[in-house]
Amino acid sequence: MTEPSEDERWLVVDGRRWRRTDPSLPEEIVGALTSHLGKGRSAVRSAKKAEDSVALERARRRVGLAKHGLGERGPRWWDRDERDRLAQARDAIRQLDAMD
Repeated sequence: MTEPSEDERWLVVDGRRWRRTDPSLPEEIVGALTSHLGKGRSAVRSAKKAEDSVALERARRRVGLAKHGLGERGPRWWDRDERDRLAQARDAIRQLDAMD
């Protein structure tokens, strides 16, 4: 595999650089993790509005797990073996599914 370019690694929005999703992840895994990410972000908003610190911690954990699974947080995906990245994504889905 060739080394990913800077444009493949990073997304720039309003001058801020964000790590892109690991492009090697299968579409169904990205879809599942993205769904959990959306649920987590929605739960963060709701918990903040309700001033519920327990719900906020749980929601942030969901967001973090999803982003780690997508490769957007944690060790840089381009520095890791593809099999390890896929295993991490699948593990994140298992943990997220268990939260429901």
